[in-house]
Parts: sequence; structure tokens; C-alpha cells
Amino acid sequence: MYDQNRAPIYEALKEYNDMRVVPFDVPGHKHGKGNPELTEFLGQTCMNVDVNSMKPLDNLCHPVSVIREAEELAARAFGAGLAFFMVNGTTSSVQTMILTVCREGEKIIIPRNVHRSAINAMIISGVIPVYVDPGVDRRLGIPLGMSFADVKKAIDDNPDAKAVFVNNPTYYGICSDLVRITKYAHKKGMKVLADEAHGTHLYFGEKMPPSAMTAGADMAAVSMHKTGGSLTQSSFLLVGKNAGISEGFVRATINLTQTTSGSYLLLSSLDIARKYYATKGRELCASVLRSAEYARAEINRIGGYYAYSDELVNGDNIFAFDKTKLSVYTREMGLTGIEVYDRLRDSFDIQMELGDIGNVLAIMSPGDKWKDIERLVSALAEIKRRYGHESIAPLDHEYINPDIVLSPKEAFYGEQERVPIMESAGRISCEFVMCYPPGIPIIAPGERLTPEILENIDFSKKRGCFMTGTEDMNIEYIKVIK
Repeated sequence: MYDQNRAPIYEALKEYNDMRVVPFDVPGHKHGKGNPELTEFLGQTCMNVDVNSMKPLDNLCHPVSVIREAEELAARAFGAGLAFFMVNGTTSSVQTMILTVCREGEKIIIPRNVHRSAINAMIISGVIPVYVDPGVDRRLGIPLGMSFADVKKAIDDNPDAKAVFVNNPTYYGICSDLVRITKYAHKKGMKVLADEAHGTHLYFGEKMPPSAMTAGADMAAVSMHKTGGSLTQSSFLLVGKNAGISEGFVRATINLTQTTSGSYLLLSSLDIARKYYATKGRELCASVLRSAEYARAEINRIGGYYAYSDELVNGDNIFAFDKTKLSVYTREMGLTGIEVYDRLRDSFDIQMELGDIGNVLAIMSPGDKWKDIERLVSALAEIKRRYGHESIAPLDHEYINPDIVLSPKEAFYGEQERVPIMESAGRISCEFVMCYPPGIPIIAPGERLTPEILENIDFSKKRGCFMTGTEDMNIEYIKVIK
């Protein structure tokens, strides 16, 4: 029953495909016959298995057969008590965690450098954030992890908080001391929730920072699609073996926001990706680590770039570093991260994960080939040769600790007016402004707009960062509290 070589959803879809069923249900493309151009583009097999829920294929909202078997296999593979297949992205997983353990008006201790999905959950639920400001590396301009001392103080000062939320790791590979945070939070009766959107490989690789389930966390949101090889938008929600959280209540909470038309393309991709990592994960992760370490060394030999690694570890707000993250600081050779990001794409046909004011990030996975890594290194060397110049001074404002005035929900639903964004200093924002990716807000609802934040927004816009968050598509106006 728990043979990790099995893939129950995939097996059921193959059997269904062999039955040559005549569809008089949705979807309306009817195995592709209703949309030939789409079928030609995606392929007949894809269209054949893009099907609706039915008895032989189970139902994501109330799984009792093949989906439930696949979830049990996933739970075993990740060392969890429960695993839920999520098809609304890790955004849905993060929001489910918060909605499961917190009620309106209750507190959650949370780092400010969270993904917007966590803040959106607080807008929806009315949960009150107690923000822990992460450390900031002033040279690199990136937020770090949470110091244990800061988390302990937040817990001690807010004994009525219901949970502690931890990024494991951050976008840039930084990990907090999750084991110690979890032990202290549990001692004080609080749940621990982990955003592991970039941590799939932590469960399968050696010489990695601890995963949430290993650390004893209660729930974790895992983006299998980011580094685990499943299709975009597919994710796992994990519940710890000793979490004491009702499976039925988690499922009911998921069903508040997740689609009732779960995509079998996404579900089967999760099933197959879990099988692949459960049976070959150790060697796959070792290969990714070798690739990342090689790329890091070669990039640092170019000069002017700094591909950082675990030399940053200080045992506190950088308790560990995920070395599969290829984060590269660029300002020493005279270009911002977003400028290098754009040059790589426009001139060398290389798509990086993100470029920000100071860094570019390459997401590494088993799909990376050595020739592709060599191409990236060569392109970075050529960009330095063509466009490099004097170092740009470090920018203190890449991440700015916010001045929080109202809860996210109070600001989002408060009485508002629209003002020019560059004239909004001193006002309380009702909207987000962020570069995407990574989707970490520069400003979020309930926070005061300051000259430093406006400088960051203006600089990011002028350097070509993809800005999002406000109703105004040009990010020239922002809604603030009247």
C-alpha cells in the first residue's frame, strides 16, 4: 500500500485512457475533439486526461480512493502525518495553514518578509499579525531569517498568539533556526507553520537545512512545482504527525477557497513527481547541489559578481543556507540585479528566476544541464565585459522594516482615497506594492509610506523591476486611508 514506486492517480488515468470512454461531461473540449488547435498545441495525451472528477478517478474535495492513496503516499514520502494535494498553488496552501489555526482577531507571529499570500490570508481572515523584522544584510540588500531572540520576545510578549510562521528557506536561501523556534513555540502552546515554497528538496537531499516536518513543525506548504518537477500551480500541504490538527477541518478549510474542478493534469504531476523524488531524491538533490556549487565557484572567478553561500551563516538570523539557491550579487560590477536579469534574457536567451535591485537568482533543479550552466557563466562574463563599470554603492533600502499602523484587514477595507504615489509619504497604505518575483511587499496594507519606501519604489520602477500590487496598473497612484 505504501510502495513509493506506485502513482495511484497516474495509474487510474492510464486505465481510464485505455477505456475509450465517450464523454458527455465537462470539460467541453471532449478529449480535444472540440478544440483541434489546442489539441495540436498540447498533444492528444494531455487532452485525453484533462478530465472531470468521476468515481474511477476520485474527487479532490472528498477523496476516498486513488487521490486518498496518493496523499497517503505523499505523507509517507515527506515524513508527515497528512498530505493534501493542492491545485491552487502554494498560495492556497499558505492561506489554508493560517485559516486552519487562527480565527478572526487572533494573533500570528510572522516575519515581515513573507510572500503576499500570507498577508492576503490575514486580510481574508482578520487575523492580526505580530511582525518580527528579519535581519537585513546591508551589503546584499536582502532580508534574512528571524533571530531566535526576536521570535522568543514576540512569543513572550504575545502569549495569546496562536501560531508562529517561518520561511524555510527564503527566496535567497536563508534559513532561521526552525528547530529551536518550534520547540519554544510548542512549549508556549503555539502552532508552527512553515512556508516551504522553495524547500521541496530539503525533504530528500543530504547536507541540507532541516525540513519543517523534521523540525517538528505543525504544518508546511511545499511548492512541488518549483524544484520538485510537478506542473506549475501544484503543491503539497503537509500536517505534522503530532500536530493534533483535525484532517477533516483542514480539508474543510481547503475547500473554502480551492477549486471544485481539480485539474487531473496537476494532480497526476504531483503524484509522479512525488514518486520520482521518493525513489531517487537523494541522488537528484546531490546532483543539483554539485551543479549549484560548480556554478557558484565559476561565477565568483569572473570577478565583480558575488555568488554567496554558507559563508554567510552566523548561527542566528542566518542559521543555515540552502546551497542549491544560486543567488548572485551584481552591484560590484556596476549593474543592478534587474539590469543583469534583463541582459541575460534579451541578449543571451537565458531566463533567470528574478532580478532585484542588487541580485539575480537562478533556481536550480535536476533539469539543469552542464552545458546550460556553462552558458550562464559565459553570459555573465560577457555582460561584465560589455556593460560593467564602477561599483554601485550598496543600497540600504532594498528591504525596509515597515511602520505598521493598522491590521491588513482594517486597511484593505478602510475608508480610502487615491493619491499620487510619490506624494503619499506619511500616509497609511491600503494596497500592496511589490516587485514580482519574489512577491515580498515593499509596502503592504496597514503600513505607513515613508520617504525611504517611496525611494525604493521609484528606484525599482526606473530600473525595470516588474511592479505589481496596486489597482493602478502603472503604479503611479496608490490608495491610502483618508
